[in-house]
Amino acid sequence: VQLQASGGGLVQAGGSLKLSCAASGGTLSKYTMGWFRQAPGKEQEFVAAISWTGSTYYADSVKGRFTISRDNVKNTGYLQMNSLKPEDTTVYYCAAGRPITSAIMRRELYAYWGKGTLVTVSS
Repeated sequence: VQLQASGGGLVQAGGSLKLSCAASGGTLSKYTMGWFRQAPGKEQEFVAAISWTGSTYYADSVKGRFTISRDNVKNTGYLQMNSLKPEDTTVYYCAAGRPITSAIMRRELYAYWGKGTLVTVSS
């Protein structure tokens, strides 16, 4: 499965962005799709995931502000980010894999990764 993330950009604090993750070479709905982010000098952290059943999971830091979704017809996943904060500034990556629910935040369980897209939130 090849993944292509897009939609990053520059936005003011309080604004919104919608990231996309287009899949090819496989059916995205057969996998759990996750979003991770990594700031310079920091470890990659889990942001959100949507399982093949459609269940969604969020990091506490984004709960209530971000929404993960998937369009099975377009074979594309999304991350709607609202009420953005300067601390959300970093590179965002989409990934696909088959982690068990209890380990859905573990990046090493995702086999397929897209290149990152940069989100910059100005204060």
